[in-house]
Amino acid sequence: MVRNPRSAAALLAGAALLAAAVPAGAWPFGGAKPAATAPASPANGKAAPDAPQKASPEQRAAANRLDPLARAAFWQHEANIDPKDPEAGIGLAVALRQLGRSDEAADAAERVLVFAPKNEDALLESARAHIVAGHGFYSLAPLKQAAAQFPKDWRPVSLMAVALEQDERPDEALAAYNQALKLSPNNPAVLSNLGLFYAQRGDQAQAEALLRQAVAQPAATAQERQNLALILGLNGKIGEAEHLIRQDLPPETADADLAYLKASYDRPALGAQAAVRPAQTAPLAGASHSWNAVQ
Repeated sequence: MVRNPRSAAALLAGAALLAAAVPAGAWPFGGAKPAATAPASPANGKAAPDAPQKASPEQRAAANRLDPLARAAFWQHEANIDPKDPEAGIGLAVALRQLGRSDEAADAAERVLVFAPKNEDALLESARAHIVAGHGFYSLAPLKQAAAQFPKDWRPVSLMAVALEQDERPDEALAAYNQALKLSPNNPAVLSNLGLFYAQRGDQAQAEALLRQAVAQPAATAQERQNLALILGLNGKIGEAEHLIRQDLPPETADADLAYLKASYDRPALGAQAAVRPAQTAPLAGASHSWNAVQ
């Protein structure tokens, strides 16, 4: 279901964003979260709990190395202490998006924007959440704002290209991809997404050339390698695809991906003209939550 824009009042309603409790071992301070001490109150002699304290920069850095579920719990705790803390809100949004909870991730980012409407990270994270959910239209407003505020940053323009693709505006998407490459030449994420743009339109040669260029960059990641493997496999270059797949994936996952690619190429309806499938249905583990990277 497509989300409708939410009002600031609705975003501040305080709906619970995380029902699961974080395991004790996942708490980045080590072991279970310590209980607060309760000093005596001079007014009535009764014990009163200490006010909760924010985590230190070192503890926050450690939390960002945890898995998404533990990070979501950590940043929710930090956001509860200070709802106006941008780092906590953005950290929560990122973790929720990585857990596949896109609507909640968008809400977390948009709550930051209530108090910090020009925060670029919150604008970008709001857009990413909408894109991952397949609702690129709703990401366009925050991306246009971010691009206007930070005209030398390639990220808003690159994300805008993905959003315009989702909104079925291919000519504008292509122009945005080219603009992103002007701002960040040879950027592997942009090259990879542009390659997939051409693959979905049947231009396999251009797609493969762009993805090879992306993988050749020093900053290329598993995302770009797996996207190239997908295109190579769908074009029957299974041996080269297997070499890329096994660089990043454990044997059982690599075997499943290769089986999918072989079956796809063998089907007459697919072959070299196969469309790139959204990652929700494609088994290639290197793919992002949408068919494009959302960096």
